[in-house]
Amino acid sequence: MRIDVFFSDRVGIAQEVLAELARRRLNVTAVEVDPPHIFIEAPAVDQASLDELREQLMEVAGVRTVEPVGMLPGAQRRLYLDALLASQPDPVFAVDESGCVVVANGAAIAACGMDEGHLIGTSMQALIGNPALLRELVDGGYHLPVCEVAINGEPYLLETMPLHEAGGRVAGAVMTLHAPSRIGERMSALQNYDAGGFDAILGTSPLIEQLKQRAARMAMVDAPLLITGETGTGKELLAHACHAGSSRRSQPFFALNCAALPENLAESELFGYAAGAFTGALRGGKPGLLELADGGTVFLDEIGEMSPYLQAKLLRFLNDGSFRRVGGDREVRMNVRIISATHRALEDMVSSGHFRQDLLFRLNVLNLQVPPLRERPGDILPLAQSFLSRACAQASRPPMRLSQAACAAMLSNPWVGNVRQLQNVIFRAVTMTERNIIQVEDLELAQVATPAAGDGTEVGSLDEAVAEFEKNLLQRLYREHPSSRRLARRLGTSHTAIANRLRRYGIA
Repeated sequence: MRIDVFFSDRVGIAQEVLAELARRRLNVTAVEVDPPHIFIEAPAVDQASLDELREQLMEVAGVRTVEPVGMLPGAQRRLYLDALLASQPDPVFAVDESGCVVVANGAAIAACGMDEGHLIGTSMQALIGNPALLRELVDGGYHLPVCEVAINGEPYLLETMPLHEAGGRVAGAVMTLHAPSRIGERMSALQNYDAGGFDAILGTSPLIEQLKQRAARMAMVDAPLLITGETGTGKELLAHACHAGSSRRSQPFFALNCAALPENLAESELFGYAAGAFTGALRGGKPGLLELADGGTVFLDEIGEMSPYLQAKLLRFLNDGSFRRVGGDREVRMNVRIISATHRALEDMVSSGHFRQDLLFRLNVLNLQVPPLRERPGDILPLAQSFLSRACAQASRPPMRLSQAACAAMLSNPWVGNVRQLQNVIFRAVTMTERNIIQVEDLELAQVATPAAGDGTEVGSLDEAVAEFEKNLLQRLYREHPSSRRLARRLGTSHTAIANRLRRYGIA
């Protein structure tokens, strides 16, 4: 049984309490003194003998109570500490002032590849193989910025927290190793916390529904995917959805815009760099997106802007999953799915010598073409309504609505900037107008179709505006596709639906 002796603190009282247990010939296996408590573990004491023992101990001057407890505080702390360390997925070491391991969690034992008995007492120098770094840590009181080390050939970022005694002397440190993939998971979770799946792709037109169905099938195929489409059509959103719908959904997702960075910076961001690779580099090196995303997905936007040198390096990675960091001499192998996107015609770039044909073959295993907004007019107003609600919430405005004339103007606009332009137009209108009804002039559209000369009729309803736009669209496209079947294929809908509309408007 374990008992708690609560007492009034005085010199020698703990000795007198233990002497009483010795007089009764009780075997004591553990004692913890934490004034005003003495915690005692005596296996021979049971509930029947506890009352008698309590009477004897209460005769000791200063003893107030004697009560049973479930666990000694020290044992309880050790149990919780072991559970806390075991729950940490990152390797954690506690080292003494000379850098020898005192405590290590399960992840640290696994990373070192040795059993706990051999690991305890081992110098960190023997583990990381960098005497200069350990000497700098010890001499500097374990104050050192995060740096990269290698254990058993695996790279980790080392983070140290000094441990100080009461007088301020450094007694050692807690050293935590962060694997690049673990860091990548956390960074991805922060960057993509609100990224959705295919439900986040708004639109119900036949073209969009077909795109979602095709993308959902391709998401499950673990192969490179190339997404093509005009600027502003939502290629990155589709890439997010394909990652979320894949078997890699629980792993990191990172995006790199190949057009936004110069070649050397894009290379270090994608592939990382080794220690001392260039002036201003972090000491110890830095993992790139491919290492951070190990097991997950990397999205390369504007792949057509990638330099020839990076094209060759990316081709090597796509061939066998290996690469070298900038300034490094060690081959790194990672398991990452590449999703790329471009608004450019890569086949024409291959013909002109600006893009590698072998890289295009590697990237274009699977392909998705995102249709421009002008080819799916049925999505314009639903998208506008969604953006309107979102903009009102962001701008802290009461609910607003679009006038019939504004709806008609949006339906007739060419939307060269696609969905992104539509979103910006709605947000600007919500921000700048004082009214609760958005008019045509609030949209600030540069190319708004105006009624024909002499036509002074007003739009009577939204249905009339949509019908007028639909009629004009069919008249224009029918000249290019003079059959109901060809026109149906062009608009991504059924032959029957197009034939009915052509008869309704007297077009054919």
